[in-house]
Amino acid sequence: MLGDKLGELTGRTTGVRVLPGDDYRYIKLEVSIEEHGSIVGVPVTDIGTFVSYERSGGQMYAEGQGIMISSEGESAIWNGHGVGHPTGDGMGMNIGFSIAFQAGEGKLSALNGCLVIGEFESAGDGTLKSTVWAWQ
Repeated sequence: MLGDKLGELTGRTTGVRVLPGDDYRYIKLEVSIEEHGSIVGVPVTDIGTFVSYERSGGQMYAEGQGIMISSEGESAIWNGHGVGHPTGDGMGMNIGFSIAFQAGEGKLSALNGCLVIGEFESAGDGTLKSTVWAWQ
């Protein structure tokens, strides 16, 4: 069940590359992002890259990884995947995702052992917003 809200981040898409699909029927998009906000009450910068696969019927599947770094120098790496759809606003997309973290000692260690569920919304102008909750 959906648990406590852990945080919210906003930012921008910093790069997009078209990658060849595994066959001629589709392509993959590699999307890099940078976000700023807080998670578990800790101010962080999030840098990540995900690959989005176009599926039939306007569906998208994405998988990626990244790192969150706090203003105090703590870090937590993440790996995740999600499903979503294009919004019709240029490169805009909405993706529901789940991620798992690995963090060292410190405040971000609260993310260890927690499945994080989130919503990723990007607009055609490259702005984005992510909201995350704990899954309990």
